Amino acid sequence: MKNKNIEHIISLSNDLRWQIGDEFHDNLAEGIYADAAEIVKDAVHKKDQINKLRIDARIDKIITSKTWGFPLMFLILALVLWLTIIGANYPSSMLAGLLLDTLHPALKGLASTIGMPWWLDGFLIDGVYLAVAWVIAVMLPPMAIFFPLFTLLEDFGYLPRVAFNLDHLFKLSGAHGKQALTMSMGFGCNAAGVVATRIIDSPRERLIAIITNNFSLCNGRWPTQILIATIFIGAVVPTAFSGIASLGAVIGIAILGIFFMFLVSWALSKTVLKGEVSTFNLELPPYRPPRFWKTIYTSLIDRTIIVLWRAIVFAAPAGAVIWLISNVYLGDQSIAAWLIHSLDGFGFLLGLNGVILVAYIVAIPANEIVIPTILMLTVLVTGIDGGAGAGVMFELDSVSATGDVLKAGGWTLLTAVNLMLFSLLHNPCSTTIYTIYKETKSLKWTTVASILPVIMGFVVTFLVAQIWRLLI
Repeated sequence: MKNKNIEHIISLSNDLRWQIGDEFHDNLAEGIYADAAEIVKDAVHKKDQINKLRIDARIDKIITSKTWGFPLMFLILALVLWLTIIGANYPSSMLAGLLLDTLHPALKGLASTIGMPWWLDGFLIDGVYLAVAWVIAVMLPPMAIFFPLFTLLEDFGYLPRVAFNLDHLFKLSGAHGKQALTMSMGFGCNAAGVVATRIIDSPRERLIAIITNNFSLCNGRWPTQILIATIFIGAVVPTAFSGIASLGAVIGIAILGIFFMFLVSWALSKTVLKGEVSTFNLELPPYRPPRFWKTIYTSLIDRTIIVLWRAIVFAAPAGAVIWLISNVYLGDQSIAAWLIHSLDGFGFLLGLNGVILVAYIVAIPANEIVIPTILMLTVLVTGIDGGAGAGVMFELDSVSATGDVLKAGGWTLLTAVNLMLFSLLHNPCSTTIYTIYKETKSLKWTTVASILPVIMGFVVTFLVAQIWRLLI
């Protein structure tokens, strides 16, 4: 039977050769053999390739499984954030020591030596310079750690697996599966997360990702969350469990942000941004060793430096405004004190206070200066000892000393809880707002993305405050 088949093929080949000519027949045969070789090359793998495919498949069986996929995803994200926060402590302290403890007094001394007027000295050095110094000291080290780690995970091939795990949830919320990647980038910086939405092809779904990226807790808000949780949440449990309670509270806020992202994405997709969820073929690339030095360079230049520069541009005028409202008087009180007293009633309804609301208004350019501004304004209106003068932002060396100042300003556990919620649910920083406008070219959607979170913050904190006061 086999011989008959071979004879039949030879016969057909000879017939074909007779019909089309020897030269054309030979070229056709060479082409067929070349195509066959390519097919064999693609279809047949060497032993080491097969072993690698098998290893990748085994890893994917765990990483993308319904049982282990989500726990591992949260564990890896927690590890990246932990490395970012812990790793940034030392360089942040060094930068703060250089820019705030050494260079700031030196500039003050130089201003005094040349006879600079007190108001110009305060405006430029205590206002503009201090705001920029705080942003650099607090913002640069976390970004310089988070972005390279994030990019290394991307190069390794893990982030497409994150998108695969979350694709179904985002589809249920009317969003695109790739929003999982922009959400993760937002944990480093919301402005970078907004830029990352370029990977989403659908304009409608990209707009949803841009508007909701602010619900990712960026690195500028992590220090506030950790500090407040340590002072107030950790204090309500036995000392042995205070660290776990504080950590659990911060992680809970981050997970709550993801919940609000899904909720708002769903609401937008059912109302003003209606449409069909687009489908896409998500290719899971093979695992490969990351290109370490190229990743470091790209992350530092394309993400860290650019985002930091934008933050500095917006932080400088914020520092000037903070100094001005603290030193320009209306009658017998400064503009800052007048604003604080005017907003105290509204702040009480939200479980907050006027100091917090004013701090978030003037610190729109950068979340990194919220706590220094709150401490400065608290000292300003209470008259307690501390700080270096009106309009001069500061931080204290110990957590307990910071807690003493906040408690002297009337802070309670409710204030702390609602500040953590409001830190999650408030307007984006100026850098992110500017980036949203650059990406959307729309004043309308930039306004929506800026106002929607703060309205949600008011609603959530108001409800929590009223329920809290009813129950306690």
